[in-house]
Amino acid sequence: MQDISEIDELIKLISRLPGLGPKSAKRIVLKLINNREELIKPMAKTLAEVYKNVFRCKICGSLKSNSNGCNNCENNKNKFNKICVVENIADQWSIETSSVYQGYFHILGGTIASSNNQKKEDLLINSLVERVKKDNIEEVILATSATVEGQTTAFYIQDSLKNTKVKISKLAQGLPVGGEIENLDDGTLISAFKNRQSFKK
Repeated sequence: MQDISEIDELIKLISRLPGLGPKSAKRIVLKLINNREELIKPMAKTLAEVYKNVFRCKICGSLKSNSNGCNNCENNKNKFNKICVVENIADQWSIETSSVYQGYFHILGGTIASSNNQKKEDLLINSLVERVKKDNIEEVILATSATVEGQTTAFYIQDSLKNTKVKISKLAQGLPVGGEIENLDDGTLISAFKNRQSFKK
């Protein structure tokens, strides 16, 4: 290969994206280079705008734009009485696509795990408690993954909500042990939501 530092750096960056390795990254880079005006130029502009204007909401963890309020936690058009708690935005998008759930979302941004440096205060759990109290939420649905980390996080959230009167439920049948929400098909998600159970230690 030609030794061009800009291309090498771009390949390294693209290969860090989910599901892509060095070979796929090289093919993508060649496609971009061969379509400079149609792909590289508008992509560079859009990436710069996303970097500048799109952030995680500090209240609910969803994505928001500088030019607009948060469509999730500042939704005044629809007053919901449920909050679905998920680990990441990909989980939120998967559930929204399935149309099985109508309500607010709360995106933690990770899980509590001893194997990484994720701090409990980074997971917006205190913000969740405040939302439950402020918005008169009747049910919190814990849609964390069926991994050890996901279940540990769910127990911690339940403990954090113990002084509220909110009903706490968890996804049920169809959610396989070790399964992650974003990888489930619509039928599995529908089953898991419809058969959710009260969350107990």
